[in-house]
Amino acid sequence: MTRVLILCTHNSARSQMAEALTRDAARRLGVNLEVHSAGTEATRVKDDAKTVMAEIGLDLTAHTSKTLWDVPDAQNFGYVITVCDSAAEACPAYPGQTTRRHYPFVDPSGGSLDRWRAVRDQLQTQFDAFVLALRDGRDAPPTYEDSPAVPVA
Repeated sequence: MTRVLILCTHNSARSQMAEALTRDAARRLGVNLEVHSAGTEATRVKDDAKTVMAEIGLDLTAHTSKTLWDVPDAQNFGYVITVCDSAAEACPAYPGQTTRRHYPFVDPSGGSLDRWRAVRDQLQTQFDAFVLALRDGRDAPPTYEDSPAVPVA
């Protein structure tokens, strides 16, 4: 089983959505992944994140914001993926042996639900491509720009 950690600054929106989307992609594509998310600091999962994820059938109500040190076996991940520039800068050297990826996404906080949906859809495209690459035995896309569009169905 491959372990995946998705990092953002507050673990309140992008990383939470990416965690749920990655789990869903792994389930749909038949890939055995253990997926976690964390932040450089913990706050709370934003209501707008819960709303836009519920629209596509993914429930974040049980999700909580956590830091890296709240995640089980925090130094043992096959992939560590940052989804915001701040987290990438705050965590340039991950303590464990891992493959790092940086997929930056716009922070939807304070924006309309349409902005939240756009970020959610971009995250879904990216993390579907990530899981598909793992399923096919290819290296995960190194950047968001290198990820091909992947059908959601």
